[in-house]
Parts: sequence; structure tokens; C-alpha cells
Amino acid sequence: MSREWLDEPAKESDPVMEERALIRQGQLTKPEGSLGRLESMAVKLSGLQGCDQPAADRVQISVFAADHGVAASGVSAFPQAVTVQMIANFCAGGAAISVLAGELGAVLEVVDVGTVEVPGKLDGVVSQRAGPGTANLQHEDAMTAGQLGLAMVAGRDAVERAVTKSMHLFIGGEMGIGNTTAATAVGCALTGIEPQLMAGPGTGLDREGVSHKVAVIQQALARCDGDLRGRPLEALRRLGGFEIAALAGAYIRCAQRGLPALVDGYIATVAAMVAVMCKPAVKDWLLFSHRSAEPGHRLLLETLEARPLLDLGMRLGEGSGAASAVSLLRHACALHNRMATFADAGVAGG
Repeated sequence: MSREWLDEPAKESDPVMEERALIRQGQLTKPEGSLGRLESMAVKLSGLQGCDQPAADRVQISVFAADHGVAASGVSAFPQAVTVQMIANFCAGGAAISVLAGELGAVLEVVDVGTVEVPGKLDGVVSQRAGPGTANLQHEDAMTAGQLGLAMVAGRDAVERAVTKSMHLFIGGEMGIGNTTAATAVGCALTGIEPQLMAGPGTGLDREGVSHKVAVIQQALARCDGDLRGRPLEALRRLGGFEIAALAGAYIRCAQRGLPALVDGYIATVAAMVAVMCKPAVKDWLLFSHRSAEPGHRLLLETLEARPLLDLGMRLGEGSGAASAVSLLRHACALHNRMATFADAGVAGG
């Protein structure tokens, strides 16, 4: 599949609107800087959205679901069948992200990028399959170049749907038993960080389970001859997952189309790292929502020099951490747009 779309440039933030927002923040009835990051978030969104009144009202949440061959290596506390079962749970409104999307009034869709079992026709599910799960990364490359392209296009197309609906924010979530193993392998390959520092419990592994996961990742990395640190798409192809590839494609497309993306936790941040390494300008369009309880997430955030909005000990995935941060962005926008200036209120400035 053609990847010419990946070469399209990222849009630039509007410096005039950002400067105007910064000036307005200095005129509002408060000591300058007293609202902390709520101020800087509003300023950043003004620049990204190119407007005087930034907004976070219209939100699309796209959860990408796929299976992983490495699940056969015993790296998860849950069976692989849970992936497709959770797709049905998303659609029925029973999953955490379903509840959060409802609370936010967000559009929620699930994109089947490649589960082993085909979920069938369900309302709210987009079928854009790259294959029936990846190969076992412990022993062979996770996917072909063609499959990688298909998975990234699934992410691109989700963003196109969000742009068509005039969304203010895009959130990408993920679901796939075994995907913390794939994400850790990709993260280690891109950063050179050792697996024992990056790997965590995922779905709830005990210490012995985490040690086994580390061994599996070490074998996968040893299988990949050569340094992958400067080859993000090759690292993704050899070690990643379809949903991670879809997220990477989505973040790149968000930057190209000028749509701010709220990045979720550990797995989403691995995808963000792939996207930023492919196109550094993508980072300007990413807002990092929270710090996951997965140990590798802190290391990835530090590598990206990213400061998350929340630290709640979450590690569920699905986009749940990002959805939890939307209210902060809405507060930031409301304060910026609706607070009185000193002149409006007849209050003496500092």
C-alpha cells in the first residue's frame, strides 16, 4: 500500500493567535500565572486551533483493537479471547472508555485493525483489518510492510472522520491482549533502554510473570539484527502491533490536518514516539494526558520531554486516561474565554 500520505507536511500552530491568547491571559482578573497550566493549555490550544476562543467540546475517541501473536508466549494474565470480547463490551457501553465517552458527550468508535476472531457486525465498529493478529514477535517479524501500511491507514482514516465532523480534539485508545509486550519491545528498540527497566505488569502479571515478559522481549530484540533507534517504522513493523501502528498513523494525520491529539498512556506514548521520530513536527500537536503506572511510561515521557497533565496511577488503556483529562482542557478553555479582564470588571490591575 502506498505511504505517500506520510510525506505530507505537518501544519504549523498560529503564532499570532497564540500571542493574542498570551496577552489575554495577562489581562484576566487574576495574578498572572496563578492558574498554572490551565493558562498554558488554553494558550497552546488557541495557537493549534487558530482562534481567539479555544474549545474542547467536540471530542472523537477512536479505540483501535488488534491481537498479538506474542500472547502465545504467555505474557498476559488474560486469554487472547478477551480482545474481541472487549470490542462487544465497548459497543454495549460497559467498558470504562464507554462510560467516560458518555460523560463527555464524545463520539466513540472502535476500529478492528486485526483481531484473531472477527467480531462480526456491531454498531460503532469500523472494520479495517490488517490481518488476523500479528505474528509472534518473539520468533519472527510481527507484520509485513503491507500490513504496517494498512494499519497506519486505519489510524489516518479515523482522523479524517474526526476532521469531517469538525472535532476539537482526537483521542486514540487501544485494546489488545499482549500489547504492553509489543509496546515495550518497540520502546526499547527506539530508545536503547533495557527491557527490565521498561516492562511492567500490564494486565496484572506478578513478579515472575514480568520476568518472563522481559525474557521474551530480550529474545525479540536479539532477533532483530542491527540498531533500530533511527528506524521507527522498521521497529514498529518487526516488534509492534496493528493498533500501535494505527495510533502512530493517527498522530501523524492529526498533525497534517491540524487536529490536536490527546495522548493516552504507555502504549499510546510508544505510538507517539514512533510518530515523532518519523516527523518531529508531530509533537507540537500532541497533548500528553497522564502518567501511567506502567514503569516504562515515565522513561518514555522523559525521552520525549513531555509533561503529562495527570498522574492518577492509571494503567487501563482504552483511551481512559486521555478521556479523564478532557475536563481539564474544558476548564482551561472556559476560564480563558469567559473570565473578565481587569478593564471589563473595573478591577485595578497589579
